Amino acid sequence: MRLFDILYQYHQKFPKADCLAKKENGKWITYSTQDFVDYSENLAYGLLALGVQREDKIAIIANNRPEWNFADMGIQMSGCVDVPIYPTISEYDLKFIFNDAQVKFVFVSSAELFLKIKNITSDVPSIQEIYTFNNVPNAKHFTDLVELGKKNRNEAKLQSIKDSIKETDLATILYTSGTTGTPKGVMLSHKNLFSNVYGVRELPPAGYQDRCLSFLPLNHIYERMLNYTYMYLGISIYYAESLDTIADNLREIKPQVFSCVPRLLEKVYDKIIAKGAELTGIKRKLFFWAVALGEKFEGVGKGSWWYNFQLRIANKLIFSKWREALGGNVRAAVSGGAALNPRLARIFWSAQIPILEGYGLTETSPVIAVNYLKSGCMKFGTVGPVIENVQVKIAEDGEILCKGPNVMLGYYQRLEATAEVIDKDGWFHTGDIGIIEDGKFLKITDRKKEIFKTSGGKYIAPQMIENKLKEVSLIEQAMIIGENQKFASALIVPSFVKIKEMYAKQGKTFNSNEEAIKNPEVINIIKEGIDKVNKTLAQYESLKKFELLPREWTVDKGEMTPKLSLKRKVILEANKNLVEKIYKDTL
Repeated sequence: MRLFDILYQYHQKFPKADCLAKKENGKWITYSTQDFVDYSENLAYGLLALGVQREDKIAIIANNRPEWNFADMGIQMSGCVDVPIYPTISEYDLKFIFNDAQVKFVFVSSAELFLKIKNITSDVPSIQEIYTFNNVPNAKHFTDLVELGKKNRNEAKLQSIKDSIKETDLATILYTSGTTGTPKGVMLSHKNLFSNVYGVRELPPAGYQDRCLSFLPLNHIYERMLNYTYMYLGISIYYAESLDTIADNLREIKPQVFSCVPRLLEKVYDKIIAKGAELTGIKRKLFFWAVALGEKFEGVGKGSWWYNFQLRIANKLIFSKWREALGGNVRAAVSGGAALNPRLARIFWSAQIPILEGYGLTETSPVIAVNYLKSGCMKFGTVGPVIENVQVKIAEDGEILCKGPNVMLGYYQRLEATAEVIDKDGWFHTGDIGIIEDGKFLKITDRKKEIFKTSGGKYIAPQMIENKLKEVSLIEQAMIIGENQKFASALIVPSFVKIKEMYAKQGKTFNSNEEAIKNPEVINIIKEGIDKVNKTLAQYESLKKFELLPREWTVDKGEMTPKLSLKRKVILEANKNLVEKIYKDTL
């Protein structure tokens, strides 16, 4: 099946008035399956009228919205290849991608993005036109292209092009920067992506009468593949206004499913705990009693009758309010992009908000393994069973290798880079270290490239320790360091929101982050937390020193990837003085 076939199937099997929706000026605007087909086809006719050729590259740089999908489907129908790009990308990377892919047309959402691209067109000779989704002065609106298509409907030509497109043909190029290096264009075919859609078709516990809320970037393969899956199952897709309005939109839409990243779940959990901490007396005791019960959750139907009896009470009195805050209808949330803290997963599951953690890469379209609601298909601390038609094996050095119809065609114009990750037998080398538990469940233990060796020759897997540190109450972010040093240490970003609350309770004034990281009480609380974590680690892994930083690491500052993974080299370089301070007396 080609990706645009999903759209036609959606309309034929699940015709509905609200297959896609967005919120503008305080009102939800819905689009029917017929609207979706019409916009996509007319956009394709418009592109053909402009003279596009087979496999011309067309970029989409926009927030999540129905128009993103119209452009995506229209580009594919016309035989072109879409190149989705993060709206927050740097100008340097943007120029590189445009020139590398020889992008001819660009769809953008906002005036800001229009100007950003307009400013670099002199350095990108291939760009012929920019179309906007918002109304932007002196810019062509995407409906101009739709109207051009209506005036130049050549059904026979479009049908001929669609008929000539094979499922093995290139559908999209996604540029990944990862944690290092120049962006590489991951080439995915229709088959790559559809095999993944089909492989996870039982993942969302929802159908054509249900809704999802979408807010993770559509230009990332994770949310994009899930959007195709929602269409395949007939689920209505409502796009959140922004990351700041997710809580409000959840309550408005009352979705059955949504996808997220662990960082978001951590923030949701922190807000819930902060509200619980404001309670007094019996209400406060009940709240933290429920949370403590949740931490012991082993799975649905597991545990003693007494435990499950208490959990039912906790769900009625406490956790029901958590579910209401998410709209009251959530049957499951899908989590990916980074490791989910097992403790967090247990608590949400105990509150009848199942978090289905999965694993994959852009190069694998993306899902390799995922936890399901089906009995025997979920295990805390793992990323679940390997999906249908995909094979996984663990190499001698512990690296996870993957083979299947989901593995990319290769990196665009990078034969050597492709050969480095796909071996002669077709196995894709993920760069992640893992094990198979119980003969079924894949568990990620670290990134191959992130594992480092101390001067004593001991290997340290930083991610596992970082996840433990984030359980410490005042720690927001952490990065383990110590490559070629005598011991491991940590760079830590405290939770300034929690420190501020702590100050307020003590009647103190919170003047600045810089002042807070020098506060002896803050330092002591974090030290005590690190000491507790050290007790769970091997001697060579334990953290001997740490330094506090005055601000959070962000994607915008280039310290994190869009998937919220740490860019370790960037952070190390920016904080080399602190690192030198930590290790100056260890020579």
